[in-house]
Amino acid sequence: MTEAGTSATDKANGAYRVLARKYRPSDFSGLIGQEPMVRTLTNAFAAGRIAQAWMLTGVRGVGKTTTARILARALNYKTNAIDKPTVELTQEGEHCKAILEGRHVDVIEMDAASHTGIDDIRDIIDQVRYAPVSARYKVYIIDEVHMLSNQAFNGLLKTLEEPPPHVKFIFATTEIRKVPITILSRCQRFDLRRIDAAVIKADLARIGGLEGVEAEDEALAMIARAAEGSMRDAQSIFDQAIAHSSGRVTAETVREMLGLADRTRVIDLFAHLMGGDVAAALAEFRAQYDVGADPATVLNDLAEFNHLVTRLRFVPEAADDAALSEDERTRGLEFSRTLSVRVLSRSWQMLLKGIQEVQSSGRPVAAGEMVLIRLAHATTLPTLDEALKELENRPAGGNGQAGHASGPAPSAPSGNGGGNMMTGAMATQRMPVSGGGQTMRLVQPALAEDRAPAPMVSPAVQEEPADAVRLASLEDIANLADANRDMAFKVQFKRCVRLVQIEPGRLSVNLVDDAPKTLLGDLTNRLKDWTGRRWMVSLSSEPGGPTLAEQEAGRRESVLADARADPAVMAILQQFPGARIIDVRIPDAVAEDTGTLPAIEPDEDEDDDF
Repeated sequence: MTEAGTSATDKANGAYRVLARKYRPSDFSGLIGQEPMVRTLTNAFAAGRIAQAWMLTGVRGVGKTTTARILARALNYKTNAIDKPTVELTQEGEHCKAILEGRHVDVIEMDAASHTGIDDIRDIIDQVRYAPVSARYKVYIIDEVHMLSNQAFNGLLKTLEEPPPHVKFIFATTEIRKVPITILSRCQRFDLRRIDAAVIKADLARIGGLEGVEAEDEALAMIARAAEGSMRDAQSIFDQAIAHSSGRVTAETVREMLGLADRTRVIDLFAHLMGGDVAAALAEFRAQYDVGADPATVLNDLAEFNHLVTRLRFVPEAADDAALSEDERTRGLEFSRTLSVRVLSRSWQMLLKGIQEVQSSGRPVAAGEMVLIRLAHATTLPTLDEALKELENRPAGGNGQAGHASGPAPSAPSGNGGGNMMTGAMATQRMPVSGGGQTMRLVQPALAEDRAPAPMVSPAVQEEPADAVRLASLEDIANLADANRDMAFKVQFKRCVRLVQIEPGRLSVNLVDDAPKTLLGDLTNRLKDWTGRRWMVSLSSEPGGPTLAEQEAGRRESVLADARADPAVMAILQQFPGARIIDVRIPDAVAEDTGTLPAIEPDEDEDDDF
């Protein structure tokens, strides 16, 4: 049945059909964006290699159920001139209308979401033995097949593997991973792809022409993007937009209806952020919120444009996408030429984290503003690599040298515009360490007039104060925690930390898999409080040595093994069945001579203690 004929019938009946039903494809030529599947089925039907079962998978609205009905129509196609399975459905056949409307007696559609049990499958198994009433094949279409129970799947296996020649199965699912592999191996699988936004936009324009509705290109592009690859969603949104706008669908109408941010204003907001203009960015964000834009939606649109700019940097021809607006195309290309990949990558990561914060916050507007402040501030800072490279390239006697204590402050490495802080005779620059939100401080001491210039040094190699607490091992840090009566942290530290390298002011460690996420920050803060100096604690990719807990367990096991091997202890254990070693205590004099631990703490889990 043609779309014009359907429309005429609807008008005659006085009933309105939503666009998603009215313009549902009736043959393979009407399927949009699924050309690989259509080509495979065309070749299979032409060669007579028709499968016994098909599995159709894909996101909602890409045409799984529609494809299943068209496939059932093709299997049972019969006209005065053609009486065989074919994909060339040029005219309406004897069974076509009933199959497409879902009321043919030999095409059984079942929703697995409401028929999940083994009893429903037993009904199918009992019925497949009977020949079709009027059609060529008895076709079973099971939608959302992943909802079947394990018993139902197992009951279907044998019939699915060796069905009668007059039976075909067509399954559809949005959760292919939940379908047992034993079922998948008995089906031909077709993955229906998300439909490209440009294709959706073109089809919506076609439908608008058939409906006599005028629609702006930007409005259609917004609907295509909001559909996220689903033609059914796009048609439903378009249907709603037509009703909302009373005939003419405009971008403003769609934006108001969906609570979207203005794409042009989103780009303006992006420009403010990349320029580090916090005040302008907050004003623009608040203005978009006042006209109805959701804070999380604004951040999502920012992330989407950030991705577009990054993609255009490497694939400039992506600007030809018909779903893009003119502002996105031109300004996106401009940003892609001026912004570095490092800045774009950092902004992307911050936006992804910020979206989650806004969605989970009880005050989404405030959370969104804090995300924008962080983002604008970060874009004006150099990356760690850029700052270190700038410092390394400074000449020994040039501008990189600090002047007198009373002289002007030396300028910071600019990057994208970092700032210096001058405290007494010390010039300090703070630079973010990517990934952890931590800060590394590079310090250049000011020089007296009568001293030769000295190179810039980092805290890791500064001269250590005479009264500084010296730490050379994990044991020293554990003893420091013990002296400060921080037993909870000591237990975590001994269990989770592996030493990679330690030197004054710098500690490199590795952590066990189940270490608390805050352990590195807690360790940094405690070292600063306990030693009176700043420590740079970093997480290394090297495995490091054993933890203190592992070292103690190893020593304890060694002592216990020696005790078990002692002839006197062995004799006692044999004399008293069930006796266990619960502790090993070595006299102080022996401990001093041998260096052995004076006592080994008992372990409740030890099976052989005495």
